[in-house]
Amino acid sequence: MKKIKFSMILSVFLAFCMIEGVFGQVTLPAIFSNDMVLQRNSNVKIWGKSAPKQRISIHGTWSENVVETTSDADGRWKTEIPTPEAGGPYKLQIRDNTGEEIVFSGVLIGEVWLCSGQSNMEMPLKGYPAQHIEGGQEQIVSAKNPLLRMITVPRKAELEPTDNFEGAWKSPSSETVSNFSATGWYFGNLLTEVLDVPVGLIHVSYGGSNIEAWMDSEMLKDFPEINLPKQKTDIKEPNRTATALYNGMLSPIIGYGIAGVIWYQGESNYDRPDQYERLLPTMVSFWRAQWSVGEFPFYYAQIAPFNYAQFTPNEVIEKNNSAYIRDAQRKATDKIPNSGMVVLLDVGEKENIHPAKKKEVGHRFAYWALANTYGLKGFEFAGPVYKEFATEGSVVTVSFDQVPSGITSYGKEVLGFEIAGEDRKFHPAQAVLGRKSIKLSSPNVPNPVAVRYAFKDYVAAEIFSTAGLPLSSFRTDDW
Repeated sequence: MKKIKFSMILSVFLAFCMIEGVFGQVTLPAIFSNDMVLQRNSNVKIWGKSAPKQRISIHGTWSENVVETTSDADGRWKTEIPTPEAGGPYKLQIRDNTGEEIVFSGVLIGEVWLCSGQSNMEMPLKGYPAQHIEGGQEQIVSAKNPLLRMITVPRKAELEPTDNFEGAWKSPSSETVSNFSATGWYFGNLLTEVLDVPVGLIHVSYGGSNIEAWMDSEMLKDFPEINLPKQKTDIKEPNRTATALYNGMLSPIIGYGIAGVIWYQGESNYDRPDQYERLLPTMVSFWRAQWSVGEFPFYYAQIAPFNYAQFTPNEVIEKNNSAYIRDAQRKATDKIPNSGMVVLLDVGEKENIHPAKKKEVGHRFAYWALANTYGLKGFEFAGPVYKEFATEGSVVTVSFDQVPSGITSYGKEVLGFEIAGEDRKFHPAQAVLGRKSIKLSSPNVPNPVAVRYAFKDYVAAEIFSTAGLPLSSFRTDDW
């Protein structure tokens, strides 16, 4: 029998220890990295893995205090660490009781926002092939913002929730900004400029995704018509399979301290408006419950007008008119506390589902956050909102909320209103603008009972606040 060298035995033993985690290297998921932003004035969650039953010490250099916790039998640990007012850069040190240590540098304390949705949120500043971002080149070339940090979760669909991804926080540069969400960039850039504090953007989007892909099975329990995958082979369309993106992309960052969410999605649910009106509030409610930080702000973009009829050229289905899902999104604001809708009726392109005007989108998200979340005053942050209508003979008077300085058509004739009588047939209406209301009439409708505005698949905005924010398309009927 040949003698086995001690060095070989030791090598085998060390390899076994590495596989079994005997020496328990401390690890954290990718959402924690150098240059990250932690939510200010908060108890932010920190979590990771180590050897079982290890004492874990966490120290942020903004404080003398050390937070301690102990890993469980599987080596998992999770705790909270208090953060101060905005500032940095700091270091975050994580050590186990063997003395092994991880140190993250360049840590900023500020405001963290989750940017999620489908392709219009995902669309980078450099644009898509043959589809540009208006002003994107200038933003890329001049990308320098020491207060902004960004991280993108890569596309991934899974059957079960995952706990990590490949990625890291980045500082702005021409290279990093060019590939980052244009909407997110414009949003975060304006926030840093106005608030003068660090801002972190977590980008989690997937082009063509429907809303149910971002929801788990518990969220979808009241939607039996939506099929849930039972095995990996059921995920034939990653972006359109219920739960798949929640598991693969959202799950790894749930719990990371955030100030709120901006959401740009709905195009892939355009043909199911009634269902979407229920899905969106359900998703928001469950997301908030899973983050466990209260009713954080949720601001979402109403999808822009576009010729969706090209997707079904051989059949005419009335509710495939995207005005119906825009209306579903409009009505969802009343069902989602601490929410706001960005209206994009003026940026749509008839033959391009990805509007080039992403600055308007990002800045309108920022207006909502600055006014509603951060309490700034002196500017309009939301466009006119339909309030009510009243009839007197053959004339309908439509009034609006959120018009402190009134409404305007910029001197152009208004052609986008329709009214209908009991026969439910809509006819174009003549519109006479007042300061905060509009009078409508049509010789074809002697006794009007319903009003619609800009209720077409593709349509251009006609009514604005004096700050240039458009009125959403709307209908007063439920036909």
